[in-house]
Amino acid sequence: MPMKKNIGIIYGGYSSEVVVSEKSMKGLLSFIDTDRYNLYPILVTDEKWTAFVNDEEVVVDKNDFSFLVNGEKVIVDCAYITIHGTPGENGLLQGYLSMLGVPHSTCDVLPASLTFNKFACNTYLKGFGVAVADSVLLRKGTGYNAGDIEEKVGLPCFVKPNAGGSSFGITKVKLQEELESAIEKAFSESDEVIIEQFIEGAELTCGLFKTTNESVVFPLTEVISKNEFFDYEAKYSAAKAEEITPARVADKVRDRIQSISSLIYDILGCRGIVRMDYILSEKKIYLLEVNTTPGMTPTSFIPQQIVADGREMKEVFSSIIEDAIARKNS
Repeated sequence: MPMKKNIGIIYGGYSSEVVVSEKSMKGLLSFIDTDRYNLYPILVTDEKWTAFVNDEEVVVDKNDFSFLVNGEKVIVDCAYITIHGTPGENGLLQGYLSMLGVPHSTCDVLPASLTFNKFACNTYLKGFGVAVADSVLLRKGTGYNAGDIEEKVGLPCFVKPNAGGSSFGITKVKLQEELESAIEKAFSESDEVIIEQFIEGAELTCGLFKTTNESVVFPLTEVISKNEFFDYEAKYSAAKAEEITPARVADKVRDRIQSISSLIYDILGCRGIVRMDYILSEKKIYLLEVNTTPGMTPTSFIPQQIVADGREMKEVFSSIIEDAIARKNS
């Protein structure tokens, strides 16, 4: 019987999203095939990098991303990144691992950093004909005019951190006088703030992955938030949102969204499992954002979509891991 490969599930991060990342790590521990892999949760924060070996914390050597198991040095065969936010979603960790030659489960540096910057990513994709909401970008320390913002994006609008992934710091603004406090709230999460046009419509999300051997686009999920919008509470509390997989949309709309998602995946050069969020408004499909390290909690979209597609959870994650290792060795 072949030796098991060592897989590090990297979670934590330097942002408010650390609590979500921990839930995703626990989800992955239950999804990945333990008959094929030794799984080691690896916590990466701005205070410490530690691996958990038999429930004990062991310091990770940043020189080669190794740690000791029973006195023997272990370097992981593949790092499965499930940090939502910096440094796992914005390319920093990907660059570090690439320099060490450690295979990882997600996009490389450029796609990760580009998709993490919502304004830059959507502006880039707009050039390929992808429909996106009108938006304004603010940088910390620069002035702005509330009247000009309203003229550009209209009211209501969404004010949110430009870099982030779990709906922290987002406000739906209905009156111009609410803009200032909403912008301050968003700046508490990011040095850049994006203010987007509000588009009325159905919220849909599409997960997919591609390897050397296959291209899989999952069924869509329809999101009906019981809050005013799909905020952090709605995203991670089953009582606050209804999620329907497969989504109740016409086959033509489903096929179009799946096709757009596959095209965006290729344009950006994505790797691993990626989720793309959309608004369907009066038959027009608007991209909201691209998420390259989607949540893997019990209430997350991707696990729902894998089940709805009739796929085995273990096989999907084995495909991601083996493809990452094969690309490194090719």
